[in-house]
Amino acid sequence: MARLLLIAGDFVEDYEVMVPFQALQAMGHSVDAVCPDKREGDTVKTAIHDFEGDQTYSEKPGHNFTLNETFADITLADYDGLVIPGGRAPEYLRLDERVLEIVRHFVDGKKPVAAICHGAQLLAAAVRLDGYRVSAYPACAPEVHLAGGEFVDLEVTDAVTSGHYVTAPAWPAHPEWLRQFNQLL
Repeated sequence: MARLLLIAGDFVEDYEVMVPFQALQAMGHSVDAVCPDKREGDTVKTAIHDFEGDQTYSEKPGHNFTLNETFADITLADYDGLVIPGGRAPEYLRLDERVLEIVRHFVDGKKPVAAICHGAQLLAAAVRLDGYRVSAYPACAPEVHLAGGEFVDLEVTDAVTSGHYVTAPAWPAHPEWLRQFNQLL
């Protein structure tokens, strides 16, 4: 089974961090959850985003998610794949040069990368997406296009695999997103 790195940050989408963290472990994979400037045992705040008929999602406080690895101690060569949850966290994580280096490591090594919702913001900030089909929360479509990717507007329950990327629009896609990611692993 694979050893995976999951990058979190404060206000990561609750379901998009907790469900893959637990489901990938249930599949037999090892998952290390990290956040810049945080240590094993620290927590990040999560937010619950819901679709309630407005022009965008609503946001409510979520749970505290406990990290199980120290960001400064990770050795990238030890990991087989990368998981990038959405929420507001990618908006801020993309400003951290070490996080961008981590994304580039997985992309340059053609290792599987799973990004969901606003996770595409982190991909678009780190690398060119030329020749790749990428799904994300629809508000991220301009960033996918600016990074050279083809934005794929999917049903909220669907995911798309393009090369070593598996992307999806939001947490309702978990079953398909995780199934496709597991196939790449």
